[in-house]
Amino acid sequence: MPRAPSDWITLAEAAGVFRAANVEVSTSTLARWVRAGRLQSIRPGRRIYVRRAQVRALLTPRRTAVRVEDLQPGLFELRERGAPKT
Repeated sequence: MPRAPSDWITLAEAAGVFRAANVEVSTSTLARWVRAGRLQSIRPGRRIYVRRAQVRALLTPRRTAVRVEDLQPGLFELRERGAPKT
């Protein structure tokens, strides 16, 4: 019988989440991220557990905002048909 989903997963399970998304991350890399503070963790015994939501958040691409002032002038201006390109 499969276990009920938990908010805390082992490093091996976290590596499996990455693998399912076609991203190869080893358990030793995850352990380094835990030591560096990149992942919240608990260690009730010998195993290290990380939050499932945090692992999924690492797989979500970050969106960066672009200020209007940083866009090229004229980038989104409409040209008339047949007008020469400048």
